[in-house]
Amino acid sequence: MTGARLAGTDADGTLESLAIDVVRGLAMDAPHAARSGHQGTAMALAPLAHVLWTRILTYDAGDPAWPDRDRFILSAGHASILLYSMLHLTGHGLSLDDLRDFRQWGSATPGHPEVGCTAGVEVTTGPLGQGLANAVGMAIAERNLRARFGADLCDHRTFVVCGDGDLAEGISHEAASLAGHQGLGRLVAVYDDNHVTIDGPTELALSDDAAARFRAYGWHVLELGEAAEDLDAIENAFHEAMAVEERPSLVVLRSHIGHPSPDVDSSAVHGYSLTSDGITETKARMGLPEDDAFWVPDDVLALYRQAGRRGADARTDWEQRLDQFTGDRAAWDAAQAGRGVAGWADALPTWEAGTAVATRKAGNACIQALLDVVPGLLGGGADLTGNTGTTILGHGVQSLDCPEGRQLFFGVREHAMGAICNGLALHGGMLPVNGTFLVFSDYMRGAVRLAALSAARTVFVWSHDSVGVGEDGPTHQPVEHAAALRAIPDLPVFRPADANETAGVWRHIVETDGPAALLLTRQDVPVLSGTDDYRAVARGGYVLAEPDSGPDVILIGTGSEVAVALDAAATLTAAGRSVRVVSMPCTEVFAAQDDAYRAAVLPPGVPTVSVEAGVTFGWACWADRSVGIDRFGASAPGERVMAELGITATAVVEAAESLLTV
Repeated sequence: MTGARLAGTDADGTLESLAIDVVRGLAMDAPHAARSGHQGTAMALAPLAHVLWTRILTYDAGDPAWPDRDRFILSAGHASILLYSMLHLTGHGLSLDDLRDFRQWGSATPGHPEVGCTAGVEVTTGPLGQGLANAVGMAIAERNLRARFGADLCDHRTFVVCGDGDLAEGISHEAASLAGHQGLGRLVAVYDDNHVTIDGPTELALSDDAAARFRAYGWHVLELGEAAEDLDAIENAFHEAMAVEERPSLVVLRSHIGHPSPDVDSSAVHGYSLTSDGITETKARMGLPEDDAFWVPDDVLALYRQAGRRGADARTDWEQRLDQFTGDRAAWDAAQAGRGVAGWADALPTWEAGTAVATRKAGNACIQALLDVVPGLLGGGADLTGNTGTTILGHGVQSLDCPEGRQLFFGVREHAMGAICNGLALHGGMLPVNGTFLVFSDYMRGAVRLAALSAARTVFVWSHDSVGVGEDGPTHQPVEHAAALRAIPDLPVFRPADANETAGVWRHIVETDGPAALLLTRQDVPVLSGTDDYRAVARGGYVLAEPDSGPDVILIGTGSEVAVALDAAATLTAAGRSVRVVSMPCTEVFAAQDDAYRAAVLPPGVPTVSVEAGVTFGWACWADRSVGIDRFGASAPGERVMAELGITATAVVEAAESLLTV
């Protein structure tokens, strides 16, 4: 399908020129209606978008979620009106009224593209550099699925448009470096080199030679120069890039932001500078009706609607190949759903109570056990693969030479790792897991937040989850991190008490949607009695130890501190107190339970004490007293640090007694 000219396109390009100017008109009109938005980049890139949607991309607007479509990502998400205009024109379901409703409450055209909100939007973009890293993940996903299931089911490309801001952000360096190392030949990026930022010319703060930098990363680079209006030159560049199978390609395009408006090449037109007079003048220059906002003539609409269905035959052929597929259809379907094959949960390991296992090691045992029964599972760590329990053995190391490999070595690239995994997840067919130390979740928070916002099924494994890390000291000892991650909406943060709870959490992850975070111990922790009930673990909090009579006090623990709570309960019980111990592996999941269940676990009026080796912030909604660490840690053996900072059964007993003697 790629490269075929549309039937009925005029030989001299008049209709195509008009179509591009119509897109530019929409790029001015929608922000003007909203009194907010970014006009200039969308105007400058209208010819690029036209070439992509009419000559290059293989897609079917009638089925925007067709698994073997080409993926398009607008990493420069501030130019969202360009994407929305093309989705409307090609028939993805957006109406002109949706464009008129740009940036308004409840609209399908929010300020920056949001996956799940608008058909045809592949990822949520706007925070610069994220989309480029997402595209790397999508390219890895395509290659891996093609290698494992064959080109009959998976044979497409990933295209991404980025700008100066994307390439200035550090995440783009991480992602581009890994993409070059991986040799992702089906990844094509366009660099919109317009020399303008919000503050002014890019030269105020940027003098990089982007082409040289990407060549050094191992990319194939095409420098088109002043070709932003040359449709054939743009098309030819795409075809040249698409012919390179062993390296990703960067097409450098010198555009003029805001062209052909009177504000061309100004920092003002990066945002919303063209109001009534400027729009009128610009439309006059293009020969468009000056007073007709959102003008789309029938012949232009017909041109783009034809383009929108140019991939329909390819989609139909793909569906027939899927029906005739003689490979492992159950594995394909499970991968596409992000689930396991029939009976998958039986593969999860269990541990005997009384043994001692670090939860990071238990987590690795779960991953290894699931690889054969959860076909989409793949991933690794940011140079901490073994340390975090994200080692994958026996399934190959992802590379150009081993595209089917399911072990991904990300190197020291935490931020890109998170965003690449979001791209893997949002591509479909993948359930990516990534790992680093909990303290370094700070380095990847932007990607974590977008995973939650996008409902991407990315599994974040953060090990070394407390001051129990020990001798590395406060730079490597997380204290505020669990609370900070719990503050992100729609991100369930699991801190399992032991190995069996870790397995229960993994079962919950595979069976549910959205992202998940696992906070796991470096140190061995005891395997406890009663933690092997998956149904209880899946409710986020449950009664682990119950007294013979109604409780006088309830102790709530997470992670390694559940054992501390049990030790404290034994001391209190010996002193005549009636004590319930609650394990709360996930406060967010527990909070989502019905009132009756929460009240059954934490009855109103019964005093409660929480214990967690981290800041006490956030525990006031569940506990009357909190034993925690509201300071940075210290360099010493982990057990000594825990003791010195008060994470002890004695401290929990004292907190409980302080409530009972009031």
